[in-house]
Amino acid sequence: MVAKLTRGFWPTVARLILRNRILILLGVAAFTVFLAVQWKNMQFSNTEANILPDDHPATVQYNAFKSIFGEEGNAIVLAIRDSSLFTPSNFNRWNKLSKQLDAFPEIDYVISTDNLKVLKKDNEQQVFVMEPLIQEVPQTEEEINAIRTHLFKELPFYDNLIYNAESETIQTIIYLDKDIMNTAVRNEFILNDLGDLVKIFEEETNLDVRVSGMPYIRTWNTKSIVDEIGIFIVAALLVTSLIFFFFFRSFRATFISMFVVIIGVMWAFGILGLFRYEITILTALIPPLIIVIGIPNCIFLINKYQQEVKKHGNQALSLQRVISKIGNATLMTNITTASGFATFIILDSDLLKEFGIVASINIVGIFILSLLIIPILYSFMPLPKTKHLKHLNKKWIDMFVNWMEHIVRNHRIAVYITSVIVLVLSIIGIYQIEITGSRIEDLPKNTHYFKDIRFFEEEFDGIMPMEIVVDTKRKNGVTKPATLRRMDQLGTVIEEIPELSKPVSVVNLVKYSKQAFYNGIPKYYQLPTSQENTFIMDVVRKSSSDGDLLESFVDSTGQTARLTTYMRDVKIDRMEEIEKDVQESITKFFPSERFNVYMTGKALLFLKGTRYLVKNLLLSLALAIGLISLFMAYLFRSFRMIVISLVPNLLPLVITAGVMGYLGVPIKPSTILVFSIAFGISVDDTIHFLAKYRQELATHKWHIKRSVYAALRETGVSMFYTSIVLFFGFSVFIISNFGGTKALGGLVSATLLFAMLANLILLPSLLLSLERSIANKQVLKKPQIDILPQEEVNIKDK
Repeated sequence: MVAKLTRGFWPTVARLILRNRILILLGVAAFTVFLAVQWKNMQFSNTEANILPDDHPATVQYNAFKSIFGEEGNAIVLAIRDSSLFTPSNFNRWNKLSKQLDAFPEIDYVISTDNLKVLKKDNEQQVFVMEPLIQEVPQTEEEINAIRTHLFKELPFYDNLIYNAESETIQTIIYLDKDIMNTAVRNEFILNDLGDLVKIFEEETNLDVRVSGMPYIRTWNTKSIVDEIGIFIVAALLVTSLIFFFFFRSFRATFISMFVVIIGVMWAFGILGLFRYEITILTALIPPLIIVIGIPNCIFLINKYQQEVKKHGNQALSLQRVISKIGNATLMTNITTASGFATFIILDSDLLKEFGIVASINIVGIFILSLLIIPILYSFMPLPKTKHLKHLNKKWIDMFVNWMEHIVRNHRIAVYITSVIVLVLSIIGIYQIEITGSRIEDLPKNTHYFKDIRFFEEEFDGIMPMEIVVDTKRKNGVTKPATLRRMDQLGTVIEEIPELSKPVSVVNLVKYSKQAFYNGIPKYYQLPTSQENTFIMDVVRKSSSDGDLLESFVDSTGQTARLTTYMRDVKIDRMEEIEKDVQESITKFFPSERFNVYMTGKALLFLKGTRYLVKNLLLSLALAIGLISLFMAYLFRSFRMIVISLVPNLLPLVITAGVMGYLGVPIKPSTILVFSIAFGISVDDTIHFLAKYRQELATHKWHIKRSVYAALRETGVSMFYTSIVLFFGFSVFIISNFGGTKALGGLVSATLLFAMLANLILLPSLLLSLERSIANKQVLKKPQIDILPQEEVNIKDK
């Protein structure tokens, strides 16, 4: 039934395209203009994508934390490690910089040496008061040294917050207005206003200012993504056009192909704008991906057109056969490629879902463009000249095809032995793969902001916040001595973990209050005893200035407190160990029946998100394999043919995974994407080969050997061309500054190269070795989709 319905489909499509050429071109132009108008809706992502779904427990806890204490990642830090800072001119200029920053409306408040407060006890009023660290602008080095000594020696509350006592690094903390955190205003302030102020300061003082913080990193990260989009598009166009011209030696064919993929890129940007999707590190890859994936469509169509012209010189028949013969196979290859991307749609991650939707739509779009534009443009042009067809008879291509045929004909056992050996070695390599990665591992290593991240890790033990929320389940339970002691014990455990910074909480404030109560003597920076707690906390309650400080650490009811620490850039496995150790301490110090304590923060979200992503991407790969198996079943109605077609495409994935194990490349979000993408693309060659194989079966009266060799000779060249284009096309991503994009480009390129060899050598070998079994199983009955239209069979018979 399906065969009858589809038998005349492609000839009908060919007639519609070739008879309505002007109308179709006008339709393509109108739709392109429509999508170009949508470009105005494109915007680059200012938010940090949360990989976890909204209902995930880690997301729920993080949102609960933000509802109490607000956005935790709104701080930008500036630091200087230079003894020449402590001169009157430089020190006062540093304080002036703080005043300049505080004057901007984008800044909520600033903590620096300029406005640092010292907690003191007013003995007359029996209250604590906050006095400025700097009473008057220092004029001499003696005055600055006095401030320096007072800060480093007598104010442990600010240790690791404003200064590092060992290196005497000074830090200024800028808290951005939370309302601008996820807007373009944040980017404009950081890139322009903040950048200009820091540059002027450095020029005037010759001091090196280090800048970091999550908003700062995200802004520069976005800028790097924006800068790379143009580079990728130009590089992909340049590389693919050069390779295309090298193969075809035709400016006409090259320009037509470039015209098609450029329109495809315009559609890609238009669809992003139409759906109001933000441009992220993943969606930024779609335009160059369309170029790389679109060129193979052009190669198959143009190569088939030139082959037909060479055979009989009839342009109309050649164009009709291009659409009729190649249309179905090209459609199936594009659907399988789109399926590899579309499997991301099932994931709960908005980041991957949007990437999957836009990529799969545009892959189908580039197929439609190729099928419409190439035959129509060639129909208006004269037949290709003899020199344009010379590439079909190149000696080196003939040598390559002869070599493949020789291997398949005479050395199939060696092919199988080699495949098994490679498979075994790859499996051994897979066992050496680790699931790891870190928050900043994939950031550009040669950028100033990456180097500054390392600086702050060295000086202040990291910039990735990790929060511990302590819910005492009762009003004012946080300030109870028992609760404070428990928090202090937990803080001691955290401080002993080398990858975590010294924690900051209400405990620090209470210790500072005791120090102030005893006239600022540093040795009293400790928790008060039970007796001391009564009158010290009584003084705290009377002190309005202390209430402002408490807001940062305790909620308005006094029931819930936060304990903030910062994590260094560590691998996921170490991050899990840290989480386990801290959780064990939480369980030990805070009985669950009296306290509700949980960990959250950006560092923990990254850990949970990575594990979630790896698990779900493996699911998407399994779904991609399942979908493509269904396509094969629909085409060939044979379980054996499904297995035969999957083997040469699964083997390259295993080889790539093995190579990753031997080279120490870990499984992480950026590398796990490789397998779904590469599988969806590599199976294209299988479909083209098997489609041609089925056509040759009808031509050679179901003689399998002749059909395999004929299919290998005709499709081998196109498969080689497209694989080389894909290899070098994906290789352009290696020039990226982002480690994830670089790994994606390198691994996909390698996988597609392995897939080309498997499809050109292993696949025909399997068909020849299993020919009797296939015949006995009656696999040779007509497929569900009649890949060779009936009228084409009649032409050949005549």
